[in-house]
Amino acid sequence: MTRAEALVNAHRRLTDAAIPAAEARTEAMLLLRHTTNLSREELFLRPGVSLTDSEAERFGTAIARRARREPLAYITGNRDFYGLTFAVTPDVLIPRPETEGVVEAVLDLVCRKIGSPPTPNPGGWGASDILDLCTGSGCIAIALAVHAPDARITATDISDRALTVARANAEAHGVADRVTLLSGDLFVPVPPGTRFAVIASNPPYIAPDEIAELEPEVRDFEPRIALGVHADALHFYRRIGFESPVYLAEGGSVVVEVGQGQSDAVSGLFRDAGFTNICVLPDLAGIPRVIAATAYRRP
Repeated sequence: MTRAEALVNAHRRLTDAAIPAAEARTEAMLLLRHTTNLSREELFLRPGVSLTDSEAERFGTAIARRARREPLAYITGNRDFYGLTFAVTPDVLIPRPETEGVVEAVLDLVCRKIGSPPTPNPGGWGASDILDLCTGSGCIAIALAVHAPDARITATDISDRALTVARANAEAHGVADRVTLLSGDLFVPVPPGTRFAVIASNPPYIAPDEIAELEPEVRDFEPRIALGVHADALHFYRRIGFESPVYLAEGGSVVVEVGQGQSDAVSGLFRDAGFTNICVLPDLAGIPRVIAATAYRRP
């Protein structure tokens, strides 16, 4: 079978699996490149070259997995996020473009562009100390460490398997010495008395009864614990809003991603918890996606 024939057959299998035609075409090419280690140019310039038996087998296996609606990122083992490539496995949520808004907002805070920046105090925290809750693959923490070289990041996750992935990503991007990974639920593993300038999170925010309505790539393959396991979809926002003051420095800030339609409720929760300067930031589709609650004042 030639490369061109393989792509035609793959496109048909993917569209038969209800994957949109344009997406199927792009993904077939990506999977052929992934399984043959050939460049896009090589595939375009020599479409009539036959695949070797091993190439055809690897490509066929990859297409079969995608036709079962397994996410492309789990098949290739990586996903780009904020200009960086991250390893991903079924143990972590796949990084999404919407979450890049969290990184942008935190970087703006660190660069003193949003709200009133915290001022270092004798307690040992610095203006670049950041906590990332529910870190998963580590994409937020590591992107921050790469783009804010003076930042010191602490990241927590309840899943040890997720932390294994995050640790590998931190090492791959050369920031393992500035990203401290802790195992535990939200703030539980954070040492008492630790203070942060910014606390960031993309927590689980989907109610279990809503998961059944999601695309099969999400519903059937991504870790349920990272999507949402509490009947109250705002469970983690309530905890972050009311528990974070203990871990925030004077004038510290919280930055979180929220689900569609949740921004008003989460803003209200943070307001009730004592935050001011609450900013709601849209994603590229104009959907309210990130909340930056700044200028917390310790009682």
